Amino acid sequence: MASFLSAFKAILWAFLGVRKSRDRERDFANLNIVHIVIAGLIGAALFVGLLMIIVHSVIANAHS
Repeated sequence: MASFLSAFKAILWAFLGVRKSRDRERDFANLNIVHIVIAGLIGAALFVGLLMIIVHSVIANAHS
């Protein structure tokens, strides 16, 4: 489980684009590729879901 959380943390930093290349190379050398892919898919789904909630909220408030 710790490896998956490490992968998820690495993916979140990658989404933000503030990861140093040295740290990124170390993370991807030590982490399981399956964990990285799953964490990336979960992160992308959370991001899209958050955007959908924001847009829905803005549209609902615009019609009020």
